[in-house]
Amino acid sequence: MSGSLRTQPEAREATRPLVPGQRRPTSWAQPDPIDELAENLGESVSAAVHPDEVAALLESDGLSDDQIRERYGVTNSFALAEELFGRVDRAHPEPAGPPHDPWRIGLLGCLLRGIVFALPGLGYVLAAPLLAGPEGALGLPAGTVPMLTGALCGWTWNQGLAHRAYTWMGLGDHAAARRALLVGTPVGVLLGSLVAFAAAGSAGRGAVAFAAGQSGYLGAATVLLVMGRERTLLTALAPMTAGAIVTVFHPVPDLARVALLLGSLAAVALLGLFEVAPAVRELGEGSWGAGLLALLPYGKLRGGTEPSGRAGEPRAASAGRPAAEKPGTAPAGLGPVAARLRARRSAPSRHAGTLPYALFGLGSGVLVLYAALGDVLTGARTAVAAPAAVALTLSMGPAEWLLFRFRSGSLAGLRSSTSARSFRRATAGALVRCLAGYLAALLVLGLATSALWPHAPAAADGIRLGALLLLGVVMWTGLLLQSFGAVTGTATVVCAAALAQTAALATHTGDAHWVGLIVYGAAAGAQTVLVCARLGKVTAHR
Repeated sequence: MSGSLRTQPEAREATRPLVPGQRRPTSWAQPDPIDELAENLGESVSAAVHPDEVAALLESDGLSDDQIRERYGVTNSFALAEELFGRVDRAHPEPAGPPHDPWRIGLLGCLLRGIVFALPGLGYVLAAPLLAGPEGALGLPAGTVPMLTGALCGWTWNQGLAHRAYTWMGLGDHAAARRALLVGTPVGVLLGSLVAFAAAGSAGRGAVAFAAGQSGYLGAATVLLVMGRERTLLTALAPMTAGAIVTVFHPVPDLARVALLLGSLAAVALLGLFEVAPAVRELGEGSWGAGLLALLPYGKLRGGTEPSGRAGEPRAASAGRPAAEKPGTAPAGLGPVAARLRARRSAPSRHAGTLPYALFGLGSGVLVLYAALGDVLTGARTAVAAPAAVALTLSMGPAEWLLFRFRSGSLAGLRSSTSARSFRRATAGALVRCLAGYLAALLVLGLATSALWPHAPAAADGIRLGALLLLGVVMWTGLLLQSFGAVTGTATVVCAAALAQTAALATHTGDAHWVGLIVYGAAAGAQTVLVCARLGKVTAHR
């Protein structure tokens, strides 16, 4: 190879030596088929996060392993998917338009709910002559004892009833929700009235009658709030609100007070009845009488057939399908007793998950009452701290809106986070912002109500103000834990706090202000720990 290249003897001197030229591509040469496939499927392959997604795409296109071996020279679809996944750069396009946010809600609607929660308190202004009387065993006027016990019973019952109805509505069965409200509301009204009557003691008949009416209002208002009729409820409370405002500036006769209370109660009760009345007609298959009969514990429809679901009892999710297709329907060979037992076993539990919500209502109600009446219950000759209860009630509107904002923020963090640590950091930031916003709103409401309330205790007192804010943390984190599905934990903490404060007040242990501050602080700390334990769990933010 070191010698020179020779030319042919007959060649002219100008003839170049024979140098091997570069091979030209032939007409039959084709590009790499895998590169062509990567170019054709580039958009789908670039959005994949794992080669298995590409393999599923190839199989959905009908490529068999034999075809893949023949066309692309690899063993199977998974090997071809690995090749495509490695040759195409990753690109995850954002969806067109703004992302869907199911937690977006208007602030005005939430503020309206907070006002609706607080307006019934004006009824106590109108009912002041009925609740007056000699001092009872608890240091309160005798007429207030049945009112308070009836209110606690109503809060407990209606919290569980509302959860029951919301569960049915979440399943898309509004008829079952109406049936649950239709049966549960009268039972709650009767139970609250009996509890108020049992706790009446030396209270007059007017106080007991007012407590019974209060139970009726709580039940009917629960129906309207669950069905989303806040504006209707606000309209029904207008006469009572106007009358209470007039009493501040001018004396109102007792008869007029009673008429205003009864007028608003009747309006709310009728509106609530109109909301649940369609459930009776539907249950009776168009007949009011059959529907009312079916509401009885062992009622049957005409013709001897049982309704698809008794009031307050869950219907099968397959209601509306042919009988032969329903999972709770027994075969034709079974007798009526066996068929009924089989259908009952296949139905969901009647009280699954409802009790913790009711206990949370009881515990939170006791804590709010102690925040308002703690000084009086210990025998101190001070004014009732009603502004604290009013501020907490009004703050439930901003609390609900900020709770939705937190869920929206956690959803945004879930979309933007690339690791579990970054997601936890995003949810923790949203939690701090929303909780701080709620406490700021509660602080403003507490100071404003104390300034406007006549003879109210000083709101600037550090202990009182700290106790109010800590109780606000308990309430807001309790609502957050309920939205996480951890209602058992928050119900346990709240009820334990209520029992601890009750024991301290009953045994006269320590100062009422410091006891409340310590109890609220411990409950707030415990619930904050429960919240933080669930912040990083994606399943808690569903």
